[in-house]
Amino acid sequence: MTRPHDTEQQIDSIDAQAAGWFTRNREDHSQATRDAFAVWSREPAHARAYAEFERLWADLGELEPLNRPTPLAVRKKPRWRPALAVAAALVCALLAIELGAPPAIYSQQIAAQRQGMRSFNLPDGSTLYVNANTRLRIDFTAQQRNLYLDQGQLYLEVAADKERPLWVHSGAARVRVVGTGFDVRRGEKQLVVSVAHGQVAFVPDEQKPDSLLLGARQRGIYDYASGTLREQTVNVAEVADWRGGHLAFRNRDLASLVDELNLYRRQPVLLADGALGNFKVSGNLDVQDPDALIKALPALIPVKTVALADGRVRIEARR
Repeated sequence: MTRPHDTEQQIDSIDAQAAGWFTRNREDHSQATRDAFAVWSREPAHARAYAEFERLWADLGELEPLNRPTPLAVRKKPRWRPALAVAAALVCALLAIELGAPPAIYSQQIAAQRQGMRSFNLPDGSTLYVNANTRLRIDFTAQQRNLYLDQGQLYLEVAADKERPLWVHSGAARVRVVGTGFDVRRGEKQLVVSVAHGQVAFVPDEQKPDSLLLGARQRGIYDYASGTLREQTVNVAEVADWRGGHLAFRNRDLASLVDELNLYRRQPVLLADGALGNFKVSGNLDVQDPDALIKALPALIPVKTVALADGRVRIEARR
């Protein structure tokens, strides 16, 4: 039989864990931390405690400035959670030492399905479009707007805010903007940034000096294997044309096309020989039917396609 005292201790322990995860998520954005947090938050009680901590933190963020306390808005709750309140106050005090004041918070995780585009209106006035098979996390504070792209593709119409720039983080890469419209695709082989209007600073690897300042109708392509960064001029209609369901391309490297094509397939397309990736391809891709393009490739370039038992497709040279 569980005694009331034991139940109280268990709740307090979960509240303390929620506070610890909240602080850790703000300071450590590594994949290992995200994976560990996902495991912890699968428990409904853990997820509820974390959500309640976020709400309490948002209330504390209304205290402006810290040395002139303002009464918190009254919330109707089923019961008072002293451990949660104490933990929030402690985290608030610790972060206030670093930042001067607790920032406003907006955080969201997005995982898109295999097909279809989704759009989101963000609280700063920006509009986010997310492609198929995309995973990302949004983390806005009072000082900075951050998006963490783990996989896939996004397009952002960014609301201008010079006091609070927006950053897209993708592995070791960073893209910085103030107000602009741009597309980022993180594939298995390449990281690609394309600009419709405005300017972005593209740093593929913070450990290397290479970077690009991209303007309207410009694209930066970073190849992971070779570590090379190159710039292209594109038609503005090509930037994020996937939002309309079709991609048009002209003289596109097959390697780059396959990297993008794999966003829309459950199993990837493989190149039997790396040299095949240099073939230039022109045509159209229906994002709802990517296999139609695969079947058409032998008519466009001297290759053949081989369907494998597990659903993958291998592109080989035609002899």
